[in-house]
Amino acid sequence: MTDDQTPWMRLLRELFGDDAEEALEELQRMGMDPQALAQASGMGASPAMMDHVLRQIRTLLSQSDGQDVNWQLAHDVARGVAAQGGDPTVTAHIASEHRAVVSEAELWLDAATELDPSRLEPRVWSRAEWVEATLPTWRSLAGPVAISVSQALGSVLGRELTGDEDPDDPANALLGVQGKAMLGSVSPTVCGMHVGQAAGEMAREAFGGTDLGIPLLPEPRVAMVPQAIEDFAQGLEGVDEREVKSFLALREAAHVRLFQAAPWLQASLHSLIERYAQGIRIDAESLDEAVREAGFGDPAKLQKALTRGIFAPEHSEEQSATLESIETLLALIEGWVQDVTMRAAAPHLASLGQLSEMMRRRRAAGGPAEDTFATLLGLELRPRRMRDAAALWAALASKAGPAARDQVWSHPDLLPTAEDLADWSAWVDRRVAGDDEDDMDRELERLLGGEASGDAGEGEQD
Repeated sequence: MTDDQTPWMRLLRELFGDDAEEALEELQRMGMDPQALAQASGMGASPAMMDHVLRQIRTLLSQSDGQDVNWQLAHDVARGVAAQGGDPTVTAHIASEHRAVVSEAELWLDAATELDPSRLEPRVWSRAEWVEATLPTWRSLAGPVAISVSQALGSVLGRELTGDEDPDDPANALLGVQGKAMLGSVSPTVCGMHVGQAAGEMAREAFGGTDLGIPLLPEPRVAMVPQAIEDFAQGLEGVDEREVKSFLALREAAHVRLFQAAPWLQASLHSLIERYAQGIRIDAESLDEAVREAGFGDPAKLQKALTRGIFAPEHSEEQSATLESIETLLALIEGWVQDVTMRAAAPHLASLGQLSEMMRRRRAAGGPAEDTFATLLGLELRPRRMRDAAALWAALASKAGPAARDQVWSHPDLLPTAEDLADWSAWVDRRVAGDDEDDMDRELERLLGGEASGDAGEGEQD
């Protein structure tokens, strides 16, 4: 059998060198016929397509060399998924129109909160530009778990293909240097596809940089994605598209104001997510079963297998506590944004009730952002106390004024806890009465008084 007779052999020689014939026999023994696959795909009759496949394989091998996750592939896949169905370039006219909407929204927010707007110019992005801007944050948040999955997947694939690492095992001998290099690139490739697919899916529906309540940009800046906003508006019957833009701009700008006024907030959220991710355990049996069902000849099938319950379902006590902290903080953020947005929009948007209800349903059901975190981190983000948090902030603003509501974000120790949200009305009453401040003042006086007494006692002894 020569390369001229079977162009597929060129691919096998690229991967297995002098062992290409043995590789073909082993693949056929496993029930795979490369020649039939080549004919079905058109590669057998298209040398140009074969050259393209070889170039892609060389690229994957070189990109994945020494990496647990092929981040370049993640980037490319995210761009490709985001562009599905069209991703028109944002024209100067569209960008100007959306910046005008943001400027108007900022004026409305000035009447609802004393927190300052961002000084950075708003960005108006295509979905591809959204991917470019946010992927570094996805890499930071999802990277540790993606690496763990990649290492676990590599171990499973190695066991499946090489058995007990017996040097006399035909499958192990078959691999050779190039084959082992290919095997070593499979799990980084699959996990790169996995991250890219999730980020790309979110890019298709994200309105800006704060959809999840977790900022995906390194700086407090308003961002809008016109195509996603337009698609969302088409699903709302009887609502003017201009009102949809204004409502979403209000929410995005309110998020940005909050993260700018409380610079500790973004770091705290990222830290909590990273702490949760560090405790993630891979369910080896589920992963092994998923790999066997998908087979190891199709990276796309392997990537899809990673979405099916490969994370251990049980949380440690520390993880459960961290998850509660994340959900409480996200609920407080969403509740504050909802209260501020409603107050700012009430005099201006006739469809405010319908828009607010649609957004509430989207968040409660789990939108693309929540799905992305579930896929990448096994982290089910459904802030169950969003309604309570919104009621808490609304009551505090009504009883003590917007300034008192916003002042709570000046320090993390002032924020309500999960227990406070369970009885938010009592917390508001204590806050309005000043009991929380009195408790903190008394604690400080006790500490300072104890230090002073101690110093006096030491002086007398001296």
